[in-house]
This record gives sequence, structure tokens and C-alpha cells, in this order.
Amino acid sequence: MTITATPEQIPMIVAEAESAAHAAADQYFRQELGGRDQFACGFAWVKIYGVKGNTKIGRALKATGIRPSYSGGLEMWNPSKFGCQNVDTLEAGARAAAGVFEKYGFEAYAGSRLD
Repeated sequence: MTITATPEQIPMIVAEAESAAHAAADQYFRQELGGRDQFACGFAWVKIYGVKGNTKIGRALKATGIRPSYSGGLEMWNPSKFGCQNVDTLEAGARAAAGVFEKYGFEAYAGSRLD
């Protein structure tokens, strides 16, 4: 993949990813869970590979709150910022956010774990 974004576009891309994540999480929460926070609790994130933190793009991502991961790459925790604990809801948001990053040429994956 070739990153098509410039450092100046990163805040807009992150905002788009967060917006898409929140919309996807909200839709999942309402349709699949009936608006009730139930079932398995957990966390979700987006992992971005192929960007070093000391590059212009990497610094721009870090300026938006995306942080280096201990296992490599950069991570955006809970991109949906949705107010629930259901891991499936949060993962739906993370998948949507990863899709936005992929649209701009980033290698991005959603991840989650149970609490």
C-alpha cells in the first residue's frame, strides 16, 4: 500500500476515522444489542503498520493522540469513544476506523481483547 495522505491531512483523517468508528459502534449497539450494554466486555483498537513515529506522517499521527505500540506499529485505542463495554460494539467501531485509514493507503487492522 502507498500512503496517499500528507501530514497536513492527518488530523482530518483521524477525525473521519473516529466519526466512522462512532457511527459503526452506535449502529451495532442499537441493532445487535437492542441498545443494552450486555454480554462480553473488552477493549478495541486500530493498529497501523508501516509508519515510523519519527517521520512527518508518524509525528502527525502522534500529535492526534495515536501512540507507539509495544509490539510495533502505532495504535489508536477505542477509536469510537463509544460509551459501552461490549467488545463486539467497540470492535465494530475499530473495524470502521481501520477502513478509513486503509482508504488513505495505511496498513491498518482492528484488534480487540476481552476484559
